[in-house]
This record gives sequence, C-alpha cells and structure tokens, in this order.
Amino acid sequence: MRITLLVIGKTSEEYLLKGIAEYEKRLTRYTQFSLDVIPDVKNASALSEPELKEREGKLILEKISQGDKLILLDNRGTMHTSPEFAHFIEKQQLHSTKRLVFVVGGAYGFSEAVYKAASGKISLSPMTFSHQMVRLIFVEQLYRAMTILKSEPYHHE
Repeated sequence: MRITLLVIGKTSEEYLLKGIAEYEKRLTRYTQFSLDVIPDVKNASALSEPELKEREGKLILEKISQGDKLILLDNRGTMHTSPEFAHFIEKQQLHSTKRLVFVVGGAYGFSEAVYKAASGKISLSPMTFSHQMVRLIFVEQLYRAMTILKSEPYHHE
C-alpha cells in the first residue's frame, strides 16, 4: 500500500523541513510514502473564503485517482490514540487499499466537494496546530503506527 500526504503550500520553516525529512526517511523501511505539495493558489488574498476553498478543492481532487482512499485531516474528524491509528492503517492494508491519501487543507479547510469525495476524517488533536506543523505531527504518527504494527520499541504504553 502506498501512503500519500497531500498538502496545500510548501513548508517554509527549516526545523519542520528537517523533522519531516527525518520521518520520511524512517518510513521507507515500512511503506511507500510520499509528500505531495500543491502550490498555493495564486492571488489567494483577493479571493473570498468560499472561493479559495473551492479552488483548493479542485486542485486536491485533481490529485486523487480512482481507487484511492481519501482521508481528511480535519478538526471535526475522529480522534484516535496512536495504537488505534496503527490499527486503522493495518485495516487499510488488509483491505488491499492501493493508495491511502491523507490531506491537510488550506487555512480555511475543505470545500464541500472534497468532503463528499472523502472516505473519512481524522483529527490529530482537539487543539489547533499550524498547517505546516500538522505535516510533521502526522508523519511522526504514521511512523509511530508502523513501529506499533511491527512491535518495535519506539512507542511505549
């Protein structure tokens, strides 16, 4: 199974880039992982919130192929413990999901079209994180899930 993290806009902070790169490297032992960056919408400041969400939504949906399972990282999603998230990943592997695509939306979230296309929503926390920081948190949790599934000592209960 391939896993993709799809994000809007590049990561600008060096410390986040280094952390993301470290976990991407670690993930290569377990799965085919890719981070796919959709460039920021041009002239975004001239658009209304709904217009921006609509444009970003079109760009997100263009990256989704038939057979992909789309999961939104959304504050209204289901929260999981790390072992529960590992179990979620394991279920996707067992169901022969070809590509599992997690998406971090733009500053205002997702368009209705993206919500309709999604198979589910996951919340990483009841707290709010910057969209750039969520990338690092997510790849660390994905790595943690993989080590849990392999009964490796990274995660402690």
